[in-house]
Amino acid sequence: MQLIKFIFGIVLVQITTAILVYLAPSELSTQSIAQITIPLLFIAMVIAFWFNSLSAHEKKDALYKAEGNFAKEKEKIKVKAEKEKIKTMKEAQKEIVHEATKTHAKANFKVGASFAGVLALGGLFVLAQMVTAGLLVMTATGGVIGGYYWRGKRIKNSHLQELPNQNNLKVINDKKLINSKKLLK
Repeated sequence: MQLIKFIFGIVLVQITTAILVYLAPSELSTQSIAQITIPLLFIAMVIAFWFNSLSAHEKKDALYKAEGNFAKEKEKIKVKAEKEKIKTMKEAQKEIVHEATKTHAKANFKVGASFAGVLALGGLFVLAQMVTAGLLVMTATGGVIGGYYWRGKRIKNSHLQELPNQNNLKVINDKKLINSKKLLK
């Protein structure tokens, strides 16, 4: 579209130059050269200002378009980074839960094995005619197992309450996205 505007200006200058040369007297004197040159200079200046204005507007339009594209690209990068951040956080939480579960399983096995050993010792006392000591060891072991189980349940419930709800994370991230879009406008 800009090309047509420039061609129109160039053709206009050529037509006016041809008309002025055609209207000039056949004998060129200093006065007739001035009569042709002054209007041609004036027309050339007007066309130069016109072309300058056209190119300035084209430059502004290109800059505005580039800024718009830059803002869109910047927003895409922010959204992608936010998604990757959430994904990384979720993976880290899964890894932490996995490691914690693995560690608890190992600890529970060791504790269970030690309790089984103590119960076996209590059973051995009962078989060896030391009933009071055997029953005392077995009831104490049962109480410890119950307390250990109760404490584990309490810790598990407290950890579940501390974990953020996934829906709350989505609402928070949506608000961040809306706020970042408002800032860009």
